[in-house]
Amino acid sequence: MTTMMTMTTTRKRTTTITMTMMMMMMTLMMMITTMTTITMLLVIVTIMLLLLLMTMLLLMMRWRRRSRTRTRATTTTTTTTTTTTMMMMMMMMMMMMMTMMMTMMMMMMMMMMMMMMMMMMMMMMMMMMMMMMMMMMMMMMMMMIMMMMMIMMR
Repeated sequence: MTTMMTMTTTRKRTTTITMTMMMMMMTLMMMITTMTTITMLLVIVTIMLLLLLMTMLLLMMRWRRRSRTRTRATTTTTTTTTTTTMMMMMMMMMMMMMTMMMTMMMMMMMMMMMMMMMMMMMMMMMMMMMMMMMMMMMMMMMMMIMMMMMIMMR
């Protein structure tokens, strides 16, 4: 940054170039920040939904245990409701995954566009790797949760 400033002071021709570069950098940074914030929000939302669903399932389980003492009809209804909740969970998971994928793809595209202009291939590659890792982690977490849910249901 300091070098750029010094360059601007020395020549008039380089001022325009430096300014454009600065602008590019700023835009890139802004894009990255915005994208990250969006992704973070999505993650938070997903977590919240998951927690809500967990609570719902727990309540369902409790209800079923209570209803067993009364009659058989209620138990059947509760089981059906629990299955429906499970289905809902599955659907929600799928939706979240899709949204995350879409956001990630958008990020990739943006990065590509920016990097093509700036020729920072190494950085781009690093970013891609990071994104992939994040996605993998998310997938693993989801799978674990699903497994836990299945065990709980049984």
